[in-house]
Amino acid sequence: GARSDMGRAVAHLLAAEGRPILLAGRDVAALERDAADIAARHRVEARALAWDAADLAGHAAWLDALPETPGVVLSAVGLLGDQDATQEDPARIAEIVTANFTGPAVALEAAAVRLAALPGPTAVIGIASVAGDRGRARNYWYGAAKGGFATMLSGLRQRFAGTDLLVMTVKPGFVATAMTEGMDLPAPLTLTAEAQAELIVRARRKRRAKVMHWKWALLMGVIRNLPEAIFLRTRF
Repeated sequence: GARSDMGRAVAHLLAAEGRPILLAGRDVAALERDAADIAARHRVEARALAWDAADLAGHAAWLDALPETPGVVLSAVGLLGDQDATQEDPARIAEIVTANFTGPAVALEAAAVRLAALPGPTAVIGIASVAGDRGRARNYWYGAAKGGFATMLSGLRQRFAGTDLLVMTVKPGFVATAMTEGMDLPAPLTLTAEAQAELIVRARRKRRAKVMHWKWALLMGVIRNLPEAIFLRTRF
């Protein structure tokens, strides 16, 4: 998902550490421009390859075809979709679930197996969402998919506990990106893609398994614990 705003921002921060960068996604021409920009700015090797999250059967072979296994793999794939248009359309539901759950989950599982075999500390990082913590009428298919992804990452983390592989779950709240463009987001709770990327890179450096901005940690603590009778009457 390297064309996403968060994915691109994380790539720049890792390149600033001197790491070579591989950008993967469907729009290779655009990724090649991003790779050239990263290489010029940070004086590291950066390249682009075609990759599709929906190609579930191809993820393992794609990783095995790389000349070198990367030490950090980030999935920044996401599709918000439109709840009203999605909820009674099986094709749209499948697209939302594949983009936000099964595609990234299968890819990171394949990556985890390979990174865990490398010497030294490695990391797989999945961007889930606070939307997965409790279903809401306005985005429950998106939330359900992101919640499933977070649960899968939790299981993957336990599977590789005691190894040098870090399995990190990132749960952003509102982030000003192309995906949320045009939405009326509350400024006090909205991060830039660059600020969210800094949280991710700092957490990887400190080997933290979970990442959520402190404001959202407080807010979601309240939302998760609202009694169901009260929650059903809310419309946030």
